[in-house]
Amino acid sequence: MLQRREFGTFDWALFLSILTVSAIGLLMLHSATFQNPALEGLAARQAVWMALGLLALFLMVAIDYQTLAEFVNIAYGIAIATLLYLLLFGRTVAGSRAWVHLGPASLQPAELVKVVLVLAVAAYVASSTSLRLGLLNLVSLAVIGGLPTVLVILQPDFGTAVTFLPALLVTVFVAGIEVRVLLVLLLLMALAIPVAWFTYFKDYQKERILTFVDPSRDPTGSGYQIRQSKIAVGSGGLVGKGLFQGTQSQLQFLPAQHTDFIFAVLAEELGFLGAGGLVALYAFLTLRCLSTARLARDKLGRYVALGFGSIFGGQVLLNLGMVLGLAPIVGIPLPLMSYGGSSVLATLMGFGLVLNVRMRRFVN
Repeated sequence: MLQRREFGTFDWALFLSILTVSAIGLLMLHSATFQNPALEGLAARQAVWMALGLLALFLMVAIDYQTLAEFVNIAYGIAIATLLYLLLFGRTVAGSRAWVHLGPASLQPAELVKVVLVLAVAAYVASSTSLRLGLLNLVSLAVIGGLPTVLVILQPDFGTAVTFLPALLVTVFVAGIEVRVLLVLLLLMALAIPVAWFTYFKDYQKERILTFVDPSRDPTGSGYQIRQSKIAVGSGGLVGKGLFQGTQSQLQFLPAQHTDFIFAVLAEELGFLGAGGLVALYAFLTLRCLSTARLARDKLGRYVALGFGSIFGGQVLLNLGMVLGLAPIVGIPLPLMSYGGSSVLATLMGFGLVLNVRMRRFVN
């Protein structure tokens, strides 16, 4: 549990930045929904999830991450069992069987699996005594990360599955990998792309990718979202149209404006300066995770901070890429901004782990 001597190393800069982004998220969520009766009350519900997430954050801070890692095998087993349960009995939303009912609320367990995956990967790499990861290590990591990824893809939820990958790839890169193993991995990835295209991707997913390559392919169909998003971002100019004054969002031209495209709402209403400020905050949060990994005194802490930082930063980049037309639309929320209780809860728990590592860097 938390010791009094550890309070002095609590990372207030990181914590206050988390609160700032969360507050901006609530404000923009209110702006994106208050004109739409069907979305009424989402900002208040998000505030409740953020309060629960902050409680979870402090719980993750209170328990030494070394102690948490001792139970990671149990947590991983529960995570896999939950994902298997979802394939059989999960609630289907937007074509994905990925949800469970918890009284009046719904939870997407795959989001919480990210936190478990970060701990599981970090614990495995920390237990390795090799200077570089060999083929056996890579196979073990592929199983640890691949099993939940495949189960999420089967839901099907390709967007969430993609967000698992940075924790694996960045960890493998930093831990070091033998050149011959790396070449084999790259070859397998190259072979997997055409196989996935012809066997896994559905027609609408292929159309999204083709539209990304050629935005004019279907401007009123699959290209409508990105077209409206670009209009919203571009029309914001330098200082924006003003809070609650965005035409694309307030007149409901922008699809999924409270989830995947909430950054476009902010860019239209607060302009380049507001959007740039938010991107700077996200960059600070990501770099703070990476600096925590650098300062960690043990391998477990290093790879915990590195794993979550790579997931968080990767998800931010993918979402911003979608909004700006620089990446295909795959349904990835913007952390701490997009509506979604599961995402908020998992993100704040992940930051709790990072704060945990940084606070105990002189203890462990």
